[in-house]
Amino acid sequence: MLAYLIRRFAAAIVMLLIVMLVTFGIFFLIPRWTGVDPATMYVGKQSDAAALEAVRSKLGLGDPIFVQLFDFVKGIVAGRDYTGGGSTIHCDAPCFGYSFKNEQAIWPVLKDRFPVTLSLVIGAAILWVVFGVLAGVVSALKRGSLWDRTAMTVALAGVSLPIYFTGLLSLAIFSFGLHWIDGQYVPFSDSPGGWFSGLILPWVTLAFLQAAMYARLTRATMLEVMGEDYVRTARAKGLSESIVIGKHAMRSTMAPILTVLGMDIGALIGGAILTETTYSIPGLGRAVLQAINDRDLPVILGVTLITSAAVIFANLVVDLLYAVIDPRVRLA
Repeated sequence: MLAYLIRRFAAAIVMLLIVMLVTFGIFFLIPRWTGVDPATMYVGKQSDAAALEAVRSKLGLGDPIFVQLFDFVKGIVAGRDYTGGGSTIHCDAPCFGYSFKNEQAIWPVLKDRFPVTLSLVIGAAILWVVFGVLAGVVSALKRGSLWDRTAMTVALAGVSLPIYFTGLLSLAIFSFGLHWIDGQYVPFSDSPGGWFSGLILPWVTLAFLQAAMYARLTRATMLEVMGEDYVRTARAKGLSESIVIGKHAMRSTMAPILTVLGMDIGALIGGAILTETTYSIPGLGRAVLQAINDRDLPVILGVTLITSAAVIFANLVVDLLYAVIDPRVRLA
């Protein structure tokens, strides 16, 4: 078990380093290979020759590529000073870059937006896992019944309908029509009740899409597991159906669900762009969309690193949970 944990932690660290290298290459190395001056992508509102030279100096674009890589990684770990053009800008650790367009470090922006996106994703994840897995299990146990057909029809609708459709529809009905929910995001520190009221529709909308996929996945996996020899053996021993399902069948069923859950949560933490845009939620997704419109690459770079780290961390947690639900992992 200990060896398994050490291997997983080591693999996560190696993967994080690889992500940093790849991200650096995408944003700094590939433009040079294609003949594009990287300074033109990071310069601020003034893009004259003096401003471009100042950006080249601040980013160290004239240094050897390994020196630039070292400064890039060092900035994330220990902070960085951007010196050039007669001025020095200090970026505290973790320094995910500096926006010369908005004249601000990227980390404070990410730090303000990250809790908003995290609260959206975690709340929706609880809903889609509970209702999606429950619907899938019941459908598998009542295969061919009216419940099974209804649940799978709803799941198909959930997968097919885009978030911007269900999101606008929910706003039109529950916010503008019935006036049950305000629909405006409020920070938790300002009003816990307003925070919950502003996120309940985004939670349900995002969970409706995801729960549909989890219901179909759970149903398919459960049907396969119920035909395994160890399930028939458990029933032959005289165990109750609840123990057979909960203790034996669900353990094998949860493995693929956890795998998909880790990927989904990690990816959505990087920004549920459609959901945040539909409901005007000031999360990472809207920050990325605004950065794309403004061509503010440092923000995109910072969110890319945060998203990658979130995916790696989520999959690390999933690997650790494997050891809890699957006894075979403890011997690996």
